[in-house]
Amino acid sequence: MKVMLVTGVPGTGKTTLAKKLAKKLGYFYLDVNKVISKHKLSEGYDRNRKTKIVGVDKLNKKLIGVIEKSKINGIIIDSHLSHYLPKKYADICIVTKCDIKELNKRLRKKKFHKNKIMENVQAEIFDVCYNEAKERKHNVVVVDTTKSFNIKKLTQLELNILQTFLGKLESRMKEFWEVDTKHSYLMDFIYLVWLVES
Repeated sequence: MKVMLVTGVPGTGKTTLAKKLAKKLGYFYLDVNKVISKHKLSEGYDRNRKTKIVGVDKLNKKLIGVIEKSKINGIIIDSHLSHYLPKKYADICIVTKCDIKELNKRLRKKKFHKNKIMENVQAEIFDVCYNEAKERKHNVVVVDTTKSFNIKKLTQLELNILQTFLGKLESRMKEFWEVDTKHSYLMDFIYLVWLVES
């Protein structure tokens, strides 16, 4: 089963992207906010930040359980906390990014509290989700959602995902076998394996 994480600062378009990807790839879409509510994973409410407090360890345990019990082709996990999942449970981590002015506009439209807007804008400026995903050694693909997201971009995203997957597979093959992965027939074989397993 393929596991794709879609993370990013709130307002950067991760839910829109995750749902489009799930539909196009035929994967199960998992909204982490619903998992948190359903399984009562919130540990309280931060009044100053106007947000729920969620323990990442508890959340990860629940998400790992969902992944391990699933008997489906693939799953797309949508949350700004999804990149905290250990690398071994995810094939790829997509980080959505957005222009700061556009992000500010989107968060105001969603009626976020001004402190929460400032917090999220600062997180985007400092690439918090991206840096945390890289620190956890995820295979990261960045998608800029500043302008509307269209099918051409989705196709390009799929190519980026495939290239990342092939790169990961190449390095694993080099590790275990002494083969020259630059031969086109070998790359065709790897691509075929990926299509069959998807």
